[in-house]
Amino acid sequence: MPTAPQTIDELYQALQENDRRPYGRTRTVTAEELVDAAEQFAEPLPLVHALLELQEAYTYGSEPRKSPVVFARLLTLFDEQPDVFDERLRHMLFWRFKWVAHALRQLPEIPLTSLRQWLTEMRDRYEKAGLGLQPYYGQAYQLAAHIGEDTTPAYELWAGRTRTRLSDCEACEICERALYHLTAGDDERALRTWEPVLAGKESCQEEPARSVSYALLPLLRTGRTDRARELHLAGYRACRRNPSMSQEVGRHLEFCALTGNEARGLELLAENRSLFDEVDSPLDLLGFLTGVEVLLQRVESLGHGELPAAGYAGRTWTVAALRAEVRGRADDLAARFDARNGTTAHTDRRRARLDRAPLLDALELTLRTRVLDDVAPAMPATPATAPAARTAAAVPESLPELILRARALDEQGHPDAVACWARLRTLVAAPDYAHPDDPAVGPLVLLRADLLADEAGRVGEKDEFEEAAALYEEAARLYDEAGAPGHAALARACALLPTGEIPAERADGAEAKAAALTAAHAALVRLHEETTGLAPYQEARLLRLRASALGLRLQTSGNEEHIAPVLAEVALLLAFATRHDIAGQVSGALLLRASTYALSGDLPAAATEIDALLDRLKAHGPAWHLPRTLGLRGRIQLGLRDAQAAHADLTESLRLAADWPSDRGDTARLHGDLAQVCMHLGRPDEALRHLTRSAELELRHGSRTDAFCTYSNAAQLSLDLGRVEDSIALLDSLLAEPDVAAGELDDRLVAQLRLTRARALHAGEDLKAATVEFAALAAESAGWDDDPGSHAMIAAETAVLLAESGEFGRAREAADQALAAHARAPRYEQLSNCLRELARLQAQQQGPEGLADALAFLADAGRIADEARAAGYEARGRALDPALAYEHGRVNAYAREYETALAALDEALGLLGEPGSDEDHAGEWAECVRLAGAVEGIYLERPAPALTRLDAAVSRLTALGHTEETEPLTSLAARLRAKG
Repeated sequence: MPTAPQTIDELYQALQENDRRPYGRTRTVTAEELVDAAEQFAEPLPLVHALLELQEAYTYGSEPRKSPVVFARLLTLFDEQPDVFDERLRHMLFWRFKWVAHALRQLPEIPLTSLRQWLTEMRDRYEKAGLGLQPYYGQAYQLAAHIGEDTTPAYELWAGRTRTRLSDCEACEICERALYHLTAGDDERALRTWEPVLAGKESCQEEPARSVSYALLPLLRTGRTDRARELHLAGYRACRRNPSMSQEVGRHLEFCALTGNEARGLELLAENRSLFDEVDSPLDLLGFLTGVEVLLQRVESLGHGELPAAGYAGRTWTVAALRAEVRGRADDLAARFDARNGTTAHTDRRRARLDRAPLLDALELTLRTRVLDDVAPAMPATPATAPAARTAAAVPESLPELILRARALDEQGHPDAVACWARLRTLVAAPDYAHPDDPAVGPLVLLRADLLADEAGRVGEKDEFEEAAALYEEAARLYDEAGAPGHAALARACALLPTGEIPAERADGAEAKAAALTAAHAALVRLHEETTGLAPYQEARLLRLRASALGLRLQTSGNEEHIAPVLAEVALLLAFATRHDIAGQVSGALLLRASTYALSGDLPAAATEIDALLDRLKAHGPAWHLPRTLGLRGRIQLGLRDAQAAHADLTESLRLAADWPSDRGDTARLHGDLAQVCMHLGRPDEALRHLTRSAELELRHGSRTDAFCTYSNAAQLSLDLGRVEDSIALLDSLLAEPDVAAGELDDRLVAQLRLTRARALHAGEDLKAATVEFAALAAESAGWDDDPGSHAMIAAETAVLLAESGEFGRAREAADQALAAHARAPRYEQLSNCLRELARLQAQQQGPEGLADALAFLADAGRIADEARAAGYEARGRALDPALAYEHGRVNAYAREYETALAALDEALGLLGEPGSDEDHAGEWAECVRLAGAVEGIYLERPAPALTRLDAAVSRLTALGHTEETEPLTSLAARLRAKG
């Protein structure tokens, strides 16, 4: 707090501001300072308010030791000066007897006799004040349940009594009743009792998050897996990183451990690492640590005890080490509670949780399904492969055979070379590696050159062009040293192609890249002409590089003059490969030719070429070219608007690709292409599955930027499908990635992920969190001088959310930012929509008092409509002028300016014109008629002309076949006739 309040009004204002802060240390420390400030005033009332705020901060900030101390001060003030407490403050005071009872239960150092004495104090105070005792019996039942006594008598005494004004809220009482049945082993009855809370009909500060966390396992045990998945996603988000809900977090970790989602569990543990140190409540900590141990125990049992885990601050932890630490601390806490209570209840409950067997082998919780291998530290190993129908050739055990086999497979371009090179890379890196003395194998420097060339190829496939070129150059140097000039020349040729792509990496534009590729091709031709003694397969590869350079140039430029040179180079490659019977290069040349026709826009010719190539591959091979070729035909079929054929080809391509190592990224592209095709076929859920699979493969391949772009598309599609929690969970997982948190990923891509998340939060009705994220993005995007249009869009959306929260001053400021950015990069439709919505919200919430400000928003929207008209802009959605006139009508109606409203609506109808066959236009017209009829018939009390208007509109729409649009009109007409 910058400065202490000097007046009572300043104190109350500071208390209100602190009340808007989330629970945690910042709010608690400020509340403590405000109590100090309140003590300077002679009046006791400010101190009462400050102490109430402080107790709330301690209670929901998980500091139970301090809450009773503050309440003791409040109780003393009440006893000494009861007149200071009005009815509302008196109600708050008696309500908080329950908070103290709850706090004392959480502290094992408080004797059981003291807990019972406090309940006696509560009962005596309630009786003296003439208050019903149901809240007291509720606390007595909760103490019995905590201790592990027979709860039936206490439950009946509580549950059978009539609720009072001081009873716990309906949601909390439902949870306690459900837990009673759950403890008795009746899952079905517990879930029936919970249903109003789980369905969102009853809620409070802690609910439904608390009930959800308890209901997850009963839902699984009763076969309701989809409901459990849905509630896990929503419930976890409501309690994460919250010290006062650490037990709930622990139960979500346990749920992950028991459903085959151990990797997600470790991810959530990392997100909640602060809870190890922030939770001051021993009981909450015991629940949290037990959930953590269930997860760590499961991970260790699966053989992953050495994985890193997020634990107590000050050191790094493995799963096994953290589990041992957590077990010791949790055992001690359970023993302390049992010693205080004189039972073994807490040790028994803890053991029951730890002894539970997994309930499901695998439940897909999120769109980003991960396994423990995905979170293991990066190790040099063979890349992950899809399950293969084809049995890959065994990697030779003999080192000389392995080297010769790798080179032979590499010469063919065979995918099985991947495993051989990976094995050799591991062997050569070992300190005790001894190179074979075999003339057929050659010297160690030759093998090192081979490994470098292979690594360069893999790096180049990740679009890391500079590194790829450098590795090829180093390989060429080693080949020279080994006396292999043909290999050296080919390595230098391979370095030229990524060198030609570097300008694109540096964002110098398509023209620069095309020029660089032209230069790369010329250098390749010179190198080819200057090099003699090449083996046929080496010369074929060099010809392939020449054709590829020109193919990439065509792809970059789209210039028709670049087509013929590509086809000429392809013809050279095809003739040479045919003459020397190099099957892989023959099919490669034919694939390049088909691709060139596709790039040039001649899709029928491309389809003919690809069909012939597929026939050849099926007859003569190589078989590993089939997946890529079928993938290209699928893309061509989509271009020819035959999405069904495209789907069949791409699906078959994926099936065949499973026979071969999938580290090369082709499989990721196939999934991405299938996602696009599925959208054309109207199968968005299937598209979503392909998008997420594509993204995960891109991540494994090392293409992180591509992966995050694909995941961003998946999150947006999930949001479009109404799968809001799926979208949020996916984005939360991505934004928690180390390179994102460290600011190493492209900042605009991260901003897009955050923007989608903010929209998802808004769609999920978490207005507070959505507004915070939008406001942060608006502040950041204000500095995007190269992209003011995006800032205009973000600031506009931020303004709407602020208005929904009733913060119209801040909304006006955000709207002004959007308008300033719009002046630099017009966003006519988005800004018009935003300003109209702002006007509606202000008039709707403030009525006549908000009319002037609402009309100011509409005036801004009017200027944008004028600008759009002058610029010849046509809106993609509603036309701006009639939409603006309609909003004038609605805003004035909210402000009870009904004549002005009706005139504006008549103007809107004139601008819209008569409806036709278009459903959207008919719907907009019908809504305008409906509102005009309501204003005229109900508020201006002129039902006759209103009915004439409505009946004519119904007849018009019915004649056009728009029966659905007539329903609100006929309903309003019936209402008017009933009144008349």
